[in-house]
Amino acid sequence: MHNQFKPFRLTTVRPGGGSQVEFKIGDKVVYPNHGIGVIEEIRLNTSETNGSYYRLRILANDSTVMVPASNISQVGLRRVIARKELQKVYGILEDGQIAMHSNWKGRFQENSNRMRTGEILEVAAVLKNLSLLSQKKNLSYRERRMLDKARYLVVSEIAEVEKTSEALVEEKVEKAVARSLKNVKDH
Repeated sequence: MHNQFKPFRLTTVRPGGGSQVEFKIGDKVVYPNHGIGVIEEIRLNTSETNGSYYRLRILANDSTVMVPASNISQVGLRRVIARKELQKVYGILEDGQIAMHSNWKGRFQENSNRMRTGEILEVAAVLKNLSLLSQKKNLSYRERRMLDKARYLVVSEIAEVEKTSEALVEEKVEKAVARSLKNVKDH
């Protein structure tokens, strides 16, 4: 049987019996470390070697990504957060709790692992921790790039949820991080 375009939904079961994930064309999703994308195509393949996949358009750079439906949980593809989750994000940004390795290598590895999850709460923690650390000392080039990426990912997703400009959201995020600096509880 030939590949056929299916303009509807593709339901994917998460490994280990987790909940089903259902995406449809036009859904906005988050692709870890790349940001928000739009599902432009769902292709169902009946051959075992070429399974079903999603074709995404990444909004930040207008690139295309193909994600096999069988790999969405490994890749970390997820829906944009719901509006009710925003308070949790701002809570992370302003809570004053910092969890950091004392050595650069351990800190970078931990932050890299958090960024790879694609979960906004993890990315927000990286943003806060590196922002606060940058107030105390100069970040390495790689950490500055990670900080910029974390800021972009958090700001762009919040702006999408709030349907507002990234500039306004960035200002709110910076104020939340500044409140965190005043509330620092642990180094």
